[in-house]
Order: sequence, then C-alpha cells, then structure tokens
Amino acid sequence: MAGEEGGSSGSSPAAEPSPGGGEAGAAGGEGAGGGGGGVAYDGKCVFCRITHGEEAGTELLPCEHEDLVCFRDIRPGAPHHYLVVPKNHIGNCKTLKSEHIPLVERMMAVGKTVLQRNKFNDLNDIRMGFHWPPFCSIAHLHLHVLAPASQLGFLSRMVYRINSYWFITAEQLLERLKAESATI
Repeated sequence: MAGEEGGSSGSSPAAEPSPGGGEAGAAGGEGAGGGGGGVAYDGKCVFCRITHGEEAGTELLPCEHEDLVCFRDIRPGAPHHYLVVPKNHIGNCKTLKSEHIPLVERMMAVGKTVLQRNKFNDLNDIRMGFHWPPFCSIAHLHLHVLAPASQLGFLSRMVYRINSYWFITAEQLLERLKAESATI
C-alpha cells in the first residue's frame, strides 16, 4: 500500500468546472509550510503511517528536508515515479493556501533531487504535479514526480495529463497560490 494512482483515480473524469475554487477533501494542514487547522498525524491515513515508518514494505528514500519523505509509487506511471509527502497530515492540493508556497517549492526540490540521485538528469523531461480533487485516491498531500515524461504510456499520459480536470502541475499550483497571495 505504499504508492498511489496508477490509473484508477483519474480514469473517468467528471465534468468539474476546472481546478480552482472551493475547499474539498481532508483537513488543511499544519507544520512546515503553514497552518490550515489540520492534524499532524492520522492513523487511518496510509501516507501518515508511511511517513512515520509504520509501513514496513515501503522504503523511504533519502530526503534533505525533515518535514518531508519520498518513496516510490507502487503503481509507477513512468520509469521513475516517486511521491513526495509531508510528514504532517495535510489534506490535498485544493486545501492549500498561499502560506503553503514554501512547502510546495520544497516538495519540488526534493523531487528533482531524488531524480538526480537516481541518475536521471534531464529535468526538462519530467512531470511533477498533484491529482485535483475529487480525483485523489489518498487525501494526504503528495507530489507525483515522473520521469522521463516522454516515456509515459498511454494510460499514464491520461492520468497525469497537463491542463486536465484531474491533474495540476506543481508549477500551475504555485501560480494559483501566488495569485491568491496577491489578492489578499
């Protein structure tokens, strides 16, 4: 139970307006990156258990930020498919606020570092992003890091599709959060 979406969460998109607006899913978050009123640990959440070393079958990869963990997706959509997850339970990408910008930036940095540690250096051929609710199979914030993006199979190209109702790139999410910050 270590990883996540290999196709199930994004295989039948509903007609949702577009990624943006409204809260959905689990609680916000607390800890590094800012508030939100969430909980630090949810024993029912598989990603909380993984981040706290309670899932023996999941190998945590080296991570330079103590508030984050990284591990391989159990249903990889690309030759390199990693998940970067905050240790504190934070809902999903739709629950994030502008104060979470540094958290998302750290998650992206971890993703790039883990790719380079695994001998993948073409950072122009990667895809990093989040499934947009309600298309999240696990309601704990997690960044998908996929490489090489040019080698995504047909189903993975659909599940991790840019500009879709069910997936938002990390860059797009940062733009949304920065725009929110500018309007406050």
